[in-house]
Amino acid sequence: MSNIHAPTVPSGPTTAPAANGRATHLTFPELQRKKDNIEAELKALGGVLDSHGVDMNTSLLTHDGFPRADLDVAQIRTTRARIIHLKNDYKDLMALIEKHLHEHFASLQDEDGQNGATSNGDPSALQDSVLEVFDRPFAKVNSVVENSPAATAGLKPGDLIRNFGYVNFQNHDNLTKVGECVQGNEGQNILVKICRITGGANGTAQELRLTLTPRCGWGGRGLLGCHILPL
Repeated sequence: MSNIHAPTVPSGPTTAPAANGRATHLTFPELQRKKDNIEAELKALGGVLDSHGVDMNTSLLTHDGFPRADLDVAQIRTTRARIIHLKNDYKDLMALIEKHLHEHFASLQDEDGQNGATSNGDPSALQDSVLEVFDRPFAKVNSVVENSPAATAGLKPGDLIRNFGYVNFQNHDNLTKVGECVQGNEGQNILVKICRITGGANGTAQELRLTLTPRCGWGGRGLLGCHILPL
């Protein structure tokens, strides 16, 4: 019981070696998006720890060696383990991004500055030159309560959710990560990317970016005031 406050799983990367290998073939915008997603998830997980009044080093044991009854020990241990994993992934990802940048600027020099006037050595030029790639939807908005945070953000029944903060079709874990993102970002803005079909079955699709702020005290249950279902 002396290690109850330690992570429940080893502190290695969250992805398998084969997945890490594939990451080396991602484009710069895709790497940047993974970086943003990891940073957002780390922030949300930090919010989860804050909601329990603990940090990565807070002991989860009483003075006589028993689990503290005032804490959700299981959730805290899982959250800490995830943070350790993500920090390892983040370190590897930053090394890949740095490699990408070095290769990009080296190619500019090899071309005798022909493309130098376009990018001016600015990494953001790599992103601006590529259209946004939309993730596939992973959830559908089933209902929205009037005057709720979800309604204020502009969510409507039938909306297909592509991204909910750092959550997408690859990592939503049957919407568990959505709840985690909401809990860790109470009172803070979350970017939600949706696809909205208008005009019936043969209508057109709109791609929208909404800002949702989870909060309590709005007059109803929960922090969002909407019900979503996995696809």
